[in-house]
Amino acid sequence: MTKQNKAFKFRLLPNKEQEVLLAKTFGCVRFVYNKILSERKDTYEKFKDDKEALKKQKVPTPAKYKDEFPFLKEVDSLALANAQINLQTAYKNFFEGNAEFPKFKNRKAKQSYTTNLVNGNIEWKDGHIKLPKLKLVKIKQHREIPADYKWKSCTISKTKSGKYYLSILTEYEKEIKPVSIQKVVGLDFAMDGLYVESEQGKKANYPRFYRQSLDKLAKEQRILSSRKKG
Repeated sequence: MTKQNKAFKFRLLPNKEQEVLLAKTFGCVRFVYNKILSERKDTYEKFKDDKEALKKQKVPTPAKYKDEFPFLKEVDSLALANAQINLQTAYKNFFEGNAEFPKFKNRKAKQSYTTNLVNGNIEWKDGHIKLPKLKLVKIKQHREIPADYKWKSCTISKTKSGKYYLSILTEYEKEIKPVSIQKVVGLDFAMDGLYVESEQGKKANYPRFYRQSLDKLAKEQRILSSRKKG
């Protein structure tokens, strides 16, 4: 048996009070992410010539800022902790050559945060879902999550159109059986049909979207050629 992950996405319907708290959480998560990133950059500039001293510097945590910025205590602490983890992942991807150096988040960035399942703090309740700090939030549950799927975390996001969504990450066990190869077929590239099958010379059922759109494309190009900028 191997462990697999699967996410289930649902529409959230928060009330006005919950929308205010969600906005605060999005902002606090962004604030903590930027604050830690700024400190880490300053620490690097200060100790970049002394590698040993640089290694001894502790990475700041969200708890460090709560006394100076009391508004951070109003939101889910797990969301702030995940902001720190996301930054650590961004640094790791950068040093492994898989991504660019982490950038500061702005208000136009994706509005989202992730919280974790701890001691039953997240659960279904009669058309609602209980979430940390938010309590019961109305949800459109259009499908069931299998009982043997273990909940790992929840990501709450807001689209630019103002809709809220909840993505539940689950973990389950699946038996993957090895498959023995019975037959091998070669596919040769073909300009007129995508590929040709090696056994019987069959071609792909290629839809030819471009060819079907040539007449319409020519008409649109004639219209565009007579347009003036502005």
